Amino acid sequence: MILTEYPLTRHGYTQNNPLHISIFPSLDPVTNTFAPIRTPLQFSLLLSSTIDVFDLRAKTNAVSGVGLSGDFGLLHAVDDRLAAYGFETNTGVRMVCLVDMRGRRVDGNAPVAASRGAAAGLRDAELKPVFRAMQHAYVKLLQNPFYDPDEHAPLGGRGGKKITSRKFADDMKRIGEGWTPGVTNL
Repeated sequence: MILTEYPLTRHGYTQNNPLHISIFPSLDPVTNTFAPIRTPLQFSLLLSSTIDVFDLRAKTNAVSGVGLSGDFGLLHAVDDRLAAYGFETNTGVRMVCLVDMRGRRVDGNAPVAASRGAAAGLRDAELKPVFRAMQHAYVKLLQNPFYDPDEHAPLGGRGGKKITSRKFADDMKRIGEGWTPGVTNL
């Protein structure tokens, strides 16, 4: 279950702006209901900490001469339950997903669930469809003639506007609610 999608920050400006945040409720196994496990402020702080990991890896890659890899994978394990995964495009757009390792329903009849234990971690490749779908949704947003990306990440670093496109928000909701480990197409 994806808890939070933090798909977009513009790299290279004096301030990294969250342009869109989606929070999805997590399964509470005791009550068998869905509820967020953290407040939006706590998620925002967790997601902001991933910016440091992006910057550290970018500096390490620059020193070693690797350049941008475009694929970061696991950024850090927040605790035994949450893990932050990230992806940076070659244009500097950063996307982050916080995944709740315990807050998802596992169908024992499904071939993916049967082949893996419920407590097993995720492989980076299992989140590639999520980041591919998020990037595709962002590209579709950029193709909208009424969307001005510079309005959302001004050069002055004052912080841009949040993305208000209903279609983009619906795409993020579809991605977040539709992904489970083993899904290859969103």
